[in-house]
Amino acid sequence: MKKLFVAGMIATAAVLASTGCAVTSGQSSVGEYVDDATVATRVKTKFAQDSTVAASRIQVEVQNGTVQLAGFAASEAERQKAADLARSVPGAKSVRNDIIVRPADK
Repeated sequence: MKKLFVAGMIATAAVLASTGCAVTSGQSSVGEYVDDATVATRVKTKFAQDSTVAASRIQVEVQNGTVQLAGFAASEAERQKAADLARSVPGAKSVRNDIIVRPADK
């Protein structure tokens, strides 16, 4: 009887795990969420590796492969470089660049 119960629990867990789930209608599936998180991490890594982009001043959000950048850049060149780096990441389908140019106070 105990073995039957354990087998039933394992089968139930397997069915639930294999069905996948959507968070809510209109939002990403779990797999898409993981992909978006991977893209965001790769974009942030590129920013951190690039000496011309202040990674700490730029926020990165990704949904369904669309990368949204927000925050502040010291120049238009930095703003554009951040967008170019984001576009170069595999899985980034498009980039929405909402970075505001605000020169650093001297």
